Amino acid sequence: MTMNSNSSTQIDHFEFRKQKNKEEMNQQIIVFSLTLFLTIMAFAAIAFTDIITVWFAVPFIVILAVLQAIYQLFYFMHMNHKGHEAPIIFIFSGILVAIVTVVALMTIVWI
Repeated sequence: MTMNSNSSTQIDHFEFRKQKNKEEMNQQIIVFSLTLFLTIMAFAAIAFTDIITVWFAVPFIVILAVLQAIYQLFYFMHMNHKGHEAPIIFIFSGILVAIVTVVALMTIVWI
């Protein structure tokens, strides 16, 4: 009887992992498609610079790049899983330091 309940538990765990892997693969495909779409949008923004201004194209491409970097960090590098809190804190701390540095330097140069 012990062997039967143990094998039942293993089968349940196997089915659970199989379902989780399927869900994660679907997320990977969706995010990959989304990053391809963002890349195509960035290329389109450059291709149509005669229609749209550079003042729109450059911030638009920067926003697309930031979105794509976030998607890649959280989905392709699995930062959305448990146990990755410390790297996330370090990444966002680095981004905060970079933003503060850029704003400080821009303030010094423009004043």
